[in-house]
Parts: sequence; C-alpha cells; structure tokens
Amino acid sequence: MTSAQQRNALQRQIWAIANDVRGAVDGWDFKQYVLGTLFYRFISENFVDYITGGDGSVNYAAMEDDNPLIAAAKDDAIKTKGYFISPSQLFSNVAAKASTNDSLNTDLARIFAAIESSANGYASEQDIKGLFADFDTTSNRLGNTVADKNRRLADVLKGVAKLEFGSFDSSHIDLFGDAYEFLISNYAANAGKSGGEFFTPQHVSKLIAQLAMHKQTSVNKIYDPACGSGSLLLQAKKHFDAHVIEDGFFGQEVNHTTYNLARMNMFLHNINYDKFNIQLGDTLRAPHFGDDKPFDAIVSNPPYSVKWIGSDDPTLINDDRFAPAGVLAPKSKADFAFVLHALSYLSGKGRAAIVCFPGIFYRSGAERKIRQYLVDNNYVETVISLAPNLFFGTTIAVNILVLSKHKLDTATQFIDASALFKKGTNNNLLDDAHIERIMRVFDSKQNLTHFARSVPLEKVAANDYNLSVSSYVEAKDTRQVVDIVQLNTALNTTVARIDQLRRDIDAIAAEIEGQESEG
Repeated sequence: MTSAQQRNALQRQIWAIANDVRGAVDGWDFKQYVLGTLFYRFISENFVDYITGGDGSVNYAAMEDDNPLIAAAKDDAIKTKGYFISPSQLFSNVAAKASTNDSLNTDLARIFAAIESSANGYASEQDIKGLFADFDTTSNRLGNTVADKNRRLADVLKGVAKLEFGSFDSSHIDLFGDAYEFLISNYAANAGKSGGEFFTPQHVSKLIAQLAMHKQTSVNKIYDPACGSGSLLLQAKKHFDAHVIEDGFFGQEVNHTTYNLARMNMFLHNINYDKFNIQLGDTLRAPHFGDDKPFDAIVSNPPYSVKWIGSDDPTLINDDRFAPAGVLAPKSKADFAFVLHALSYLSGKGRAAIVCFPGIFYRSGAERKIRQYLVDNNYVETVISLAPNLFFGTTIAVNILVLSKHKLDTATQFIDASALFKKGTNNNLLDDAHIERIMRVFDSKQNLTHFARSVPLEKVAANDYNLSVSSYVEAKDTRQVVDIVQLNTALNTTVARIDQLRRDIDAIAAEIEGQESEG
C-alpha cells in the first residue's frame, strides 16, 4: 500500500469511527473525545519510543510502574519530552482493558491529571497544563449513566487503537499529524461558521506560509496572533526544512478549547514543548510575546469584522501597536487592529501575510486613515484577492494582505486570483498550480493583463488610498463578443426565410380551398 493509499484509508477509518461512536451526540460537541484520544495515543507511543530509545525488544508497557529503572529515568524524560507517562497509563494498556473497566471514565480522568501534573515545576509546565481539560470523562454528552459513559469511551479508545500507523518513525508521525488535521478539517467543514473560526484550510495555509517566508533562507521564529488550531503555523513546518525556523512557533488564541487544540496539534506534528509557545488570551487587549518580538514571519487569519473595545479604552491610542497610525480601528470592526498588531511585531527583514475581509480596503473613516498610514510608510507589498468559498463558514471572497518593512520601491502590487480555484464538494480549493502562479507573479512583480499590476504610491494616494484589487486590475471581460453586422445579416436572412415560408403556406392553403370548392 502506498503512503497516499495508507493515508486515505486511515482518514476514511478515523472519520467512520468519529461518526459511528458519537451516536446521537452532535459531531462538533464530540470532536474533543476523538481528537483527545488520538492525541493520547500519539504521546503514549512517542514517549515509549523515547524511553526505550526505539529498541523494540524493550517492552516498556509490560513493566511495573514502580520499577527502579523507570524512577531513575523520570526526571530526564520530563526535561526532554516535557511530560511523563507510567506504563499503566499508556494508551495501549488502557485501551486493551477498556471494555471490561467499570471505572474507565474516572481512571482516564486520573491518568490525564497525572500526565499534566508530571510537568509541574519543570520548564514544560505551562505547555502541558490543561491539555486534557476539554476531554471531560464525566460529561453527560457521553451518556446519562456511568455505564453509558464508559461504553462510549471504550468504543472511542478501541476505534483509535485499531488504526494502523506502523512503527514509530517519521512517516508514522506524518500520518498522525495528517489524521489530526483531517479530523479538524472535517469537523470545521461540518460545523458551519463556528468551525471556520479556528481552522484555515491547508491549501490556503500553504499559500500564506509561502508568502510570509518567501526567499528567506532562515527566520528567527514564526508567529500567528490569532492562531486557532495552529494550522497556519504548521504549514510553515510542513513546507520548509526544520532548520529554516530557528527559534520555533509562537501563537496566541482567545478560545480555550481551540488553544488546547493548537497545543495538541504542535505535539502531534512532533514539535517539542521547547520549540513552541502557544498562549491563551485576547491578542488585542492582552498581547503576549512583547519580549520575543520582532518576528521574521507572521501568518494570520484573524476573525473578520469582530467587535473590540477600541476607543472605549482611551489608553489604546498610546499603545505602541496603534499609536503610529494615529487612529484606532472602529469598535465594530477590529480587522485593522489585528493588522497593526502584526505590523508592530514584524522584523525589518520579514513579511506578514494576513487574511482580510475585503471591506477594510475601501471603506472610509478610521480605516481609510489606517490605509494611508500603511501606504505612506511603504508597508503594503501586495494585496491578493482570492476566489469565493475557499474557507469554512463563509462564502466571501477574502483578500490576503502582505506587509513588509524592506520593500525596494514604493509601488503596491495587486493580484486578482479570484478566478484561480477548483470546485470541491463543499468548498472551492486552491491547487498547487494556482499557488505556483500566484507566487511567480508575487516574486517577479510583473504586470500581467487582468491578473497583476504594480501601482505607484502616488496613484494609490490619488485614489483615496483605496486598496481594492478591482480598482487597479481590470477584470477580464468573459462576455461573448457579438458581431453586429453578422448578426443583422443572419436576422435578415431568417426574416426573409420566414416570409417565404408564409407565402408558401398561403399558396398551399389557397390551393386546398380551391379543390374543396370544386368538389
């Protein structure tokens, strides 16, 4: 079986498990149990691989928890991996006895608490703390009785245990990471707007990551100020060598459940705790990583047109992030607040690629003043209009704004990629050829009719700092060209033919009438 076939088979299996086991529970509500179980299995197998040094002859799962060798290795294991799992707590041992364990739900709660508390006092404590918080083994979503809860938990554990990932190596890790991303993607696709808020489809994430890291042989670190489940950050890892991102992955997320998903996602892609820093909180009001900036690469798909405190907090106009623009984003539309936040965290050599709601590029008022600040200071490298219906939860044709502090000229590039898409089942898709075409013209800054144009600063300023792609790139006229002369000739021919047919019919009718009168 090829890796692609294996991946597809695994994804079909895992989605079947997710649907079969949940029963009457809403899929969105049940996602934490499937995702959490997959994560539990992965960190168990990852830990066994580490503790045995990959030696298959060492059966860690069969050892007693109080084995002196295990106690001696515990401290180093936590310092290296960030957590510790005793043999009895391993996924394989718990899953094997799940169907006959009358206290499965409480045992799982105890095991998860033990794994999290194993990091207490260590450098990894904040990265491990609360990882299983959303895996509530006592929730009535699992059933009304303890027996019902245990039966459903056992079904999830056994289903995930049956998945064939192979021996623990790089391909094994890739399959786990892909399975996790596949699950999140499917849950998002089926959850409507609520799902789209925390997951950026992989094909769009790939484009955003390439824009942010274009021609950088190395970046100090990569940052997403509204990271959701971490999908944008992980695309950078997937498409660039590990050494390119020197100091790791940074992100902030306001939703607690999604924050936990992002941290799990890092582990599931084999990014160790010391190589990522995901923080919980409101990026606009309580930003993290002020001591870690600047960042050489920033990627983001912040929420579109959400409300924020804005001018109701008079101190924000003095905030280092917003003060240079001299105005705050409207209280009803925080889009430019996220843009200015990203710009303030960006290094002199880096780029930020941010998904934006198109309205911010042409509306007046405070948003127009912020656009003027960005253009006059030569921070806007490119604005790209994408096709509609690429994202979960919205059919809007969004834009990507690329910011840079190292432009070689003062022109702003506009790319109309709205015609680049492939029809999918529920959403449109960008394929590799589409991404390559966008990246080629982004790199060359070539003017291409109906597709791309670089516009001098003076012309953008004269156009009231409007940054809408359609204002600068003329859309291709797809209407059929009609030759009026040819059309008139055809019409005259048709009319003449109709007249002739009428005369012929009249003649036949007269002949028939004459015959009837003679008879």
